[in-house]
Amino acid sequence: MNLPERIDAFVKLGDFLSQFTQNDFIKKENIPHNDLFFDGFKHQISLANEHNGWFTKENIVYALNGWSNSLTESNINKWLSKYNFNDSASKNVAVIMAGNIPLVGFHDFISVLLAGHNVIVKQSSNDKHLLPYLTKYLEFVEPGFKGKIRFTEEKLENFDGVIATGSDNTARYFEYYFKDKPSVIRKNRNSVAVLTGNETADELKELSNDIFRYYGLGCRNVSKLFLPKNYDFDAFFKAMYDWNPIINETKYANNYDYNKAVYLMSEFDILENGFLMIKEDANYASPIATVFYEYYDAMEDLKVKLVKDAENIQCIVSNNVMDNEIPFGQTQNPQLWEYADNVDTIEFLLQI
Repeated sequence: MNLPERIDAFVKLGDFLSQFTQNDFIKKENIPHNDLFFDGFKHQISLANEHNGWFTKENIVYALNGWSNSLTESNINKWLSKYNFNDSASKNVAVIMAGNIPLVGFHDFISVLLAGHNVIVKQSSNDKHLLPYLTKYLEFVEPGFKGKIRFTEEKLENFDGVIATGSDNTARYFEYYFKDKPSVIRKNRNSVAVLTGNETADELKELSNDIFRYYGLGCRNVSKLFLPKNYDFDAFFKAMYDWNPIINETKYANNYDYNKAVYLMSEFDILENGFLMIKEDANYASPIATVFYEYYDAMEDLKVKLVKDAENIQCIVSNNVMDNEIPFGQTQNPQLWEYADNVDTIEFLLQI
């Protein structure tokens, strides 16, 4: 199985996913093996939601829409065009996945297979329904993938390299356990927004998507704001308002009530609007239903700080303010060539 064949298989997978990119699933003509897989994947989406209350249908559909848009022939070719692929022997690469948002480890999965390796997948118990089913579809459209994908819940064995994602605590374990293997180890990161006070209502509304999508559980969710002194929060809270139905979600509401109680009992100063709290805090990782903020004096000083703290930061959202910034509303729509933690996964895989 050569690289064009591998690419073609993922393009077909993207076409298959395009049927599940809105709440009313639409079965399309000319999708290979659709009669075998369409209804089954609908069922897997329901199972994923039943198993994990954070995986609402809306959030699963949002994730599938992103992957459908990414897995086009032009996107994949653009992504892979700068690399020198060869036909050397396939290696076994273990991928340890997080389970905070739907299909969060999918980029690592496709990277391993497109690089020509075999993948050993160790899934999070929070996200175990979608990927195995998509793997079956992939093996039907490209039989060459059969035998190259394995899922395990046991101790990892017989692997040549590893990509592992987890918390700061688990990362320390990974670094020790995999010290003798080529590895990419990812720790906790959070995303920030740098505001000037001159943002338009539309920009702030887009920022609300960066904050609330996936309930704020992703590393690409904005969990902290950097603000100029005397920032007026009225426009910010007004822009957040469209997300107010989120408080009707039981798991989110429970976290909101708990964290609010903790803040009040601790006599912390907070601002809140009934579904979101903001708190002045130097940390980057904020609890669910909370966004931290910090004031800055000079933009140049803030830039120095963010460079210093780069290992804690996944994305910086701003408008013509920061280097390597991401536009408002786009944190959850990374391109295939935009790597987590800025670590080039394909380059790593080609050097194993």
